[in-house]
Amino acid sequence: MLSLSRRLRAALLAAASATLVAATLPPPEPLGIGDRLFPYLGNPGYDVLTYDLAFTYGGDNSVPLDAVTRIDARATERLDRINLDFTHGKVRSVEVDGAPARFAAAGEDLVITPAERVEAGALTRITVHHTSDPTGDAGGWLRTTDGLAMANQPDAAHRVFPGNDHPSDKAYFTFRITVPSRLTAVANGLPLGRVRHGDLTTFVYRTQHPMATELAQVSIGDSAVVHRAGPGGLPVRDVVPAADRETLEPWLGKTPDQLRWMERQVGTYPFETYGVLVAGADTGFELETQTLSLFERSLFTGAAYPAWYVDSVMVHELAHQWFGDSVSPRTWSDLWLNEGHATWYEARYAQEHGGEALETRMRDAYRRSDGWRAAGGPPAAPKPPEPDDRISLFRPVLYDGSALVLYALRREIGEDAFARLERDWVRIHRDATATTADFTALAAEVAGRDLGEFFRAWLYGATTPPMPGHPDWRADPPPAGPPTARKDGETGVTAGPNRATIDESATRPGINPARHAL
Repeated sequence: MLSLSRRLRAALLAAASATLVAATLPPPEPLGIGDRLFPYLGNPGYDVLTYDLAFTYGGDNSVPLDAVTRIDARATERLDRINLDFTHGKVRSVEVDGAPARFAAAGEDLVITPAERVEAGALTRITVHHTSDPTGDAGGWLRTTDGLAMANQPDAAHRVFPGNDHPSDKAYFTFRITVPSRLTAVANGLPLGRVRHGDLTTFVYRTQHPMATELAQVSIGDSAVVHRAGPGGLPVRDVVPAADRETLEPWLGKTPDQLRWMERQVGTYPFETYGVLVAGADTGFELETQTLSLFERSLFTGAAYPAWYVDSVMVHELAHQWFGDSVSPRTWSDLWLNEGHATWYEARYAQEHGGEALETRMRDAYRRSDGWRAAGGPPAAPKPPEPDDRISLFRPVLYDGSALVLYALRREIGEDAFARLERDWVRIHRDATATTADFTALAAEVAGRDLGEFFRAWLYGATTPPMPGHPDWRADPPPAGPPTARKDGETGVTAGPNRATIDESATRPGINPARHAL
């Protein structure tokens, strides 16, 4: 009885202390880390080390999933409150280090008041019991013909699970996905096992490298998982609708050679596995989710695109595993490093495999570049997305407009120096984040000379500088009047449910359908 009384007094004291702290704190408010393009994303005061995400799917992709998110983080300052990015789900309870915590919503933040403040340098575990709603058209869960997949870029991961939803805070992930046993679940990383309990099966996956929240992927559906070996025995696994297994095999079988081609350009593949996830959904885009790139089914099963183009889109998403996934942008203004590089290797692969010549594509990009800059800003200082269409950030200036910068840089410093730069970049910054300033500094070091004037003009100029070695190239004047970032043929961006697409006719001769390789 004495022991119970002590425990009771301790519990009452802790509760009173939490109430006092809560009473002296200002009202909950959303925070952010001040990203120029997404100022509300991310949260100060802690560094996430691991996510453990558990989802239970009942078989109906219009019904919210039950979910538990466990976050292990290290406080970088004293925290009376902890903000997580989270919206579009119902929070049932929150614990911090095993103790119940108060919580409230503020904007798109979940604001948590722990029973005891978290001291700077301390490790802390945050557990949130919540729902994860697959409905809506603002990204996150992607409803497919047989289940679900994820499309979180750029800012929709927090519509799926609470976290620090900014690429500057990468972490290791574990996924525990419980589904009806007739379905298959796959996620980033490698499988740790599966457990069947009655009519349900739980699949467990874990990443071996840190990952940004926007790159998380969970696939649930009537899927076939196809295994093969890549370079050096790398496990390659593709996830496709079971009914399309044979139809898709000619495309899936190309991945090992595409991996070898990329490794010849920039070095060893940076992750533990790779594969293609083919979703039964009309997205209008493909997406470089880490170790498991998302593609829509119609890219492979339709007759709208020549084979060289489909191959080059596959290489675009593969190149992102180095540029964007392994080396992630420190801020969203550094996005040109992702998309410019992925487009660069896409274009080079196309040239070597029956597509258009690289110089032809770059000259066409140069002609359009002033218009792209007027519509979307220069490559390293892009204009913010439309408030109601976050994916409108992905404008042509970040694709062919940024590949054009790399083309100019290679002509400026020479092919050998450029090749060294590319390999050094992904080696030095592997599993980390990096900035435009990091890239320009490394380029100058490799070239052995100052490149400040070159990069100021090419990355930040309102108009396109002269192309080294091509004084005859001319840029068309921008369209008259204010730029409209949603009109085909001007900026290449169109809107639609759950997507924005880039009009390839605005960047690639001979390709008329609108597509967007993110």
